[in-house]
Amino acid sequence: MKKRKIVLIGAGSSVFTQGLVADFITSGKDFAPLEIGLVDIDEKALDSITKLTKKMVEVKAADMEIHSSVDRRELLPNADVVITTIAVGGRRAWEDDVFIPRKYGIYQPVGDTTMPGGISRAQRMIPVMLEIARDIQELCPNAYFFNYSNPMTAICAAIHKELGMNVIGLCHGVIHVEQYLARYLGRKLSEVKSIGVGLNHLTFLYDIRVSGEDAKQLLIERYYELQKKETLQYADNPFSWTFFEKYKMFPAVLDRHVVEFFPERFASGDYYGKKLGVEAISFEDVIADGDRIYEEMHEMADGRRELNHHLFKRSDGEHEQLVDILHSLYFDERKIFSVNMPNNGAIPNLPRHAVLELPAVAAAGGFKPLYLPDYPSIAASFIRKRLTVVDLTVEAALTGDVSLFVEALLADGSVQTEGAALRLAHELLEANREHLPQYFS
Repeated sequence: MKKRKIVLIGAGSSVFTQGLVADFITSGKDFAPLEIGLVDIDEKALDSITKLTKKMVEVKAADMEIHSSVDRRELLPNADVVITTIAVGGRRAWEDDVFIPRKYGIYQPVGDTTMPGGISRAQRMIPVMLEIARDIQELCPNAYFFNYSNPMTAICAAIHKELGMNVIGLCHGVIHVEQYLARYLGRKLSEVKSIGVGLNHLTFLYDIRVSGEDAKQLLIERYYELQKKETLQYADNPFSWTFFEKYKMFPAVLDRHVVEFFPERFASGDYYGKKLGVEAISFEDVIADGDRIYEEMHEMADGRRELNHHLFKRSDGEHEQLVDILHSLYFDERKIFSVNMPNNGAIPNLPRHAVLELPAVAAAGGFKPLYLPDYPSIAASFIRKRLTVVDLTVEAALTGDVSLFVEALLADGSVQTEGAALRLAHELLEANREHLPQYFS
């Protein structure tokens, strides 16, 4: 069998890289022999993840070669698959995206997709992602190109707009919510299926079934049952459940992400008696966990900590999904996955140019989106509103036009006045100056 070559750009994203390599190791001979190229501009992180993944390959005697470089152009030639997981500026820049808006009374639990944090992040990410995409076009034009980096929708939209390139965005959000609902109902994941369409982190599951039967009423009854018993198992995602109760659509990916698309409903971060990102869905905890995992990677790489053998126990989620997607593409299995790609008429009541998260068939000829003429009009209205923010965000990142950055902040709805938006935009841009050549050249 031909040796396949997979290049991972942003390999210092330790959890993802370890999980991905483990999944290819446990997938057996389907992908062997395999060459994996690891790329990261952080030399320390790259050195550690290279040592760690080589240990994983050695422990399992896998038919796999690991190569690494800080220069992606060294590894991209002849790649069959390219995966991006980069985060320009890392966790320190991410902190600025969230902490600076707090000074303006804006609270975000994540800040990587929308609201001021996500808009700011896009300004750093889009120019670099376009550079990577151009290198892929030049050095391995026939490779499958998968992006996991956020803000997913804005990045993929910019690449399609500027280069007309077939990048596919992947996220574990839909399968994560199916897992959540299966646990809620006490059913197996294999029994729960859904159809969802939207934007990454704002996808509405409007057809939910258990063993083929419509599960909406079953979920509502379970919701009321738990309310009466005061077990409050739904309380970890109150907005998602009340949204489902009202519109009969379940939002992905639960409150942590969804609340950021409705900032007008959580003024000053007030969220069911708690402060978003602080007391509820703590942003600081996420950053601390990331720093801890980063250090654990270094400790495993240099032998101060034992290799985590739980990595080799496959579970549903983003890493396994990628392996399954590639299997479906290579072996023409024609399985359906939730992916981010241009609409092109698949959802008639949404713009053709929009990058949507939607179900698509992974076949030997690539991805074919399902035609879904029944997408609810109320869901489409929510998505169209947010697409305006995406379009403005992309244009700002491409042109370095501060006025467009300000308009994106205003359209988002979390900033109430043009003066505040202008001050916030300048402060965010200044904090990220070293990563924003389009604004400061």
